Amino acid sequence: MTHPGATHARPADPLAVHSARDSVVLAAPAKLNLFLEIRAKRPDGYHDLESLMVAIDLFDTLELRVIDSGAIALTCDPDTLSAGPDNLVYKAAVALRTHAKRSDLGAEIRLAKRIPTQAGLGGGSSDAAATLVGLNRIWKLGLTREELLAIAASIGSDVAFFLTLPAAWCTSRGEIATPEEAPASGFHFVLVCPPVGLGTAGVYKRLAVPEKPVAGDAVRSAFRTGDAAALGRAIFNRLEEPAFALEPLVGGIRRRLAESGPCGAMMSGSGSAVFAVCRDRAHAKQVANEFVQSRPVAEPESRVLVVRSFTP
Repeated sequence: MTHPGATHARPADPLAVHSARDSVVLAAPAKLNLFLEIRAKRPDGYHDLESLMVAIDLFDTLELRVIDSGAIALTCDPDTLSAGPDNLVYKAAVALRTHAKRSDLGAEIRLAKRIPTQAGLGGGSSDAAATLVGLNRIWKLGLTREELLAIAASIGSDVAFFLTLPAAWCTSRGEIATPEEAPASGFHFVLVCPPVGLGTAGVYKRLAVPEKPVAGDAVRSAFRTGDAAALGRAIFNRLEEPAFALEPLVGGIRRRLAESGPCGAMMSGSGSAVFAVCRDRAHAKQVANEFVQSRPVAEPESRVLVVRSFTP
């Protein structure tokens, strides 16, 4: 059933800002986890999960250009980021070239990073997805979405979501992304990025798998109908408890954000970013202002943004 005012659930590529014959510029959005529950620990060490992910209008930018040398030449801004084989952009380029059996293909890639790292916002995974889409285009490989999704799953758990924008229900270890019906009106959020990061592995190490997992029906229903108040009541993240134990500052920021008047507040992914669901942009600005103004002297300053769910 399609709700009034909703858009049809459809997978969409990262946003192409500019495209030419042998180059492309792509905007890679951040994501929020509006729901994240852990169902079980798997024999391979990963966890089976269920998560409602939504893209927001905070973007990294990637410029990709074909070069004849056969090299993958990655540069990053800021230059403190690794530009080597451990960067997911580099991994995506190599994985795509390997899949195509075309070791002769080369690319110059420039990554401008605006999405904070170790924040639970999926920036690295989004960059990897954009790299797959962009290089598939300028290398003229003609790979199908199914082929790109298979490559994405080999790179990282969240990469497939960013090939399934703007919203998806993600299962297994996160790599199975089913497009979710999104309201045309979208949602407004306050995003708070603390000056500390959280490593995913460290958070999961402290996780206790629940005996009775929370169901995601309520959050999916609220999301589909565009009901911010209901969404604020239904958001959930099983990783909050271990994350707050690992970094109490994040827990304190989340509690203070919840006291700033939103419909609801939650941590995204494995942290450290937290977000608040708001009725509209005016409400989001009000919540952001209250949060900023009420900061205790002893609490380090966080980056605070008003963002919106993003539809390509």
